Amino acid sequence: MNLILLDSVDSVIDLFSNDNVPIVKYPLPLQDGVELFIKREDLLHKEISGNKFRKLKYNISKAKELGYNKILTFGGAYSNHIAATAAACRIFGFECIGVIRGEELADKLQGNPTLLRAVEDGMTLEFVTRTQYRNKDAKAFIAMLDEKYGKFYLVPEGGTNNEAIKGTEEILKSEDSVYQYICTAVGTGGTIAGIINSSFDGQRVIGFPALKGDFLYDEIRKYSLKDNWELSLDYHFGGYGKYNNELLEFIFRFKETTGVLLDPIYTGKMMYGIMDLISNKQFNQGTKILAVHTGGLQGWNDNIKIVK
Repeated sequence: MNLILLDSVDSVIDLFSNDNVPIVKYPLPLQDGVELFIKREDLLHKEISGNKFRKLKYNISKAKELGYNKILTFGGAYSNHIAATAAACRIFGFECIGVIRGEELADKLQGNPTLLRAVEDGMTLEFVTRTQYRNKDAKAFIAMLDEKYGKFYLVPEGGTNNEAIKGTEEILKSEDSVYQYICTAVGTGGTIAGIINSSFDGQRVIGFPALKGDFLYDEIRKYSLKDNWELSLDYHFGGYGKYNNELLEFIFRFKETTGVLLDPIYTGKMMYGIMDLISNKQFNQGTKILAVHTGGLQGWNDNIKIVK
């Protein structure tokens, strides 16, 4: 097991200091001369990918600063956050507990590459019922976990908290001010909130939720400081973890055209939505769009196939 014991907050931040993120341009002509660019946050780290890299950066350093040696967090069967947290804890020398939604998954571990990898990285999995999971923020539930596992630093589902926002605010750089629109996939709202906060004058931020429903507005408003944003709610493909042949075929065509692999849970839905909005003339002539590739490619598994 590749374990790095870090004895200071500065050493954690140093290992999270890679900001060399390439931006690639979509190579084919688009409607009304619109130009589409992709910010390859997925290339930040081979294990702690994309927005999870950003969200965990200051959470890991905070845990180290407060003297914790154990991190506990929450997620579902194919959670990017669970996978990234397990890898980060292995790399930075923390014990790690993942509270997993769905007790039935305990008997299906061998068919789940995300959870298997988390276990290989040293994460202890605590499978709970869906009812328990819905009450995961209750004091009694947290107290039960504390009694069972001892003192831990708690990172919420999806990693979204004040430390995460501090990290996602670092996605946009000064050179990104040339784009009129910034687009991102949305899960718990932490990534888009950070992007909103660091967006430049005249920019509009569009989020493409992977989940069905409009409840995310309130979550995003908890952390966002500006009102230059909107959610495009029509591209969830049925809800979280849902997809169909149309989306998969789009992802494969996009890979052939650009060399960029998307995932069917988050970034594929975002990019499908962007391309659909462009084709329906929702952007002015010559608009420059920056789409943030937030990673999540570990979500691919052998069960995701086009059904003939």
